[in-house]
Amino acid sequence: MSKPIELVLFDFDGVVVDSEIISLRMLVAELAQQGIEVDIPYVARHFLGRSYPTVIAQIRREFGITLPEDFESDYRARLLAAFEAEGLKVMPHLPEVLAALAVPYCLATSSSPTRVASSLAMTGLTAAFEGRITTASEVARGKPAPDLPLRAAQKAGVPPERCLLIEDSLVGIGAGLAAGMEVWQFTGGSHLANGALPKDSQTVPHRQFASFAELPHLAPDLFLTGA
Repeated sequence: MSKPIELVLFDFDGVVVDSEIISLRMLVAELAQQGIEVDIPYVARHFLGRSYPTVIAQIRREFGITLPEDFESDYRARLLAAFEAEGLKVMPHLPEVLAALAVPYCLATSSSPTRVASSLAMTGLTAAFEGRITTASEVARGKPAPDLPLRAAQKAGVPPERCLLIEDSLVGIGAGLAAGMEVWQFTGGSHLANGALPKDSQTVPHRQFASFAELPHLAPDLFLTGA
């Protein structure tokens, strides 16, 4: 890292919680009920890391279908029920990393405030991220535009070049790079097993890592002595 880091930004789904594989399966099933036949690789390639309005616009453009008005609310409700039923999990070693960080941290996520709040409550992380959440509802443009990570950094009072963004998706990585941040890709989510994420030669993170247990060794300056 070229400059000292003063803020660590975490994406949420697929980084803090292992939710994306559940979300991808659910969206494939929900779209099938609307006559839209896609598979998980398609959904991962086009929708991973994007906000709901962006997903809807892509579906309308690609398939010429306008989804029912209640599709979003029904999908969100069933998704949260699936999180409960399948047991939404925190990424291994993430709580220990949060406790040991010597610099401030926050969330910068495309998920809705309601979904984030529910997921945090399910996983026992509400207190860890209280007052540290920025969602796509706060910005005009979603990923890969830099608005979301820039907004999170602005709220923390830290210049973007002093930020480390941890992301899993290509659009999230692109947003961080466009914001002028150090960007590391977390590849330990279930949805990225077997190299499921497509690669883009124009969107390359500064580093990749597969386990949060590695983070104190990769960036020791960010952690309390002895962490």
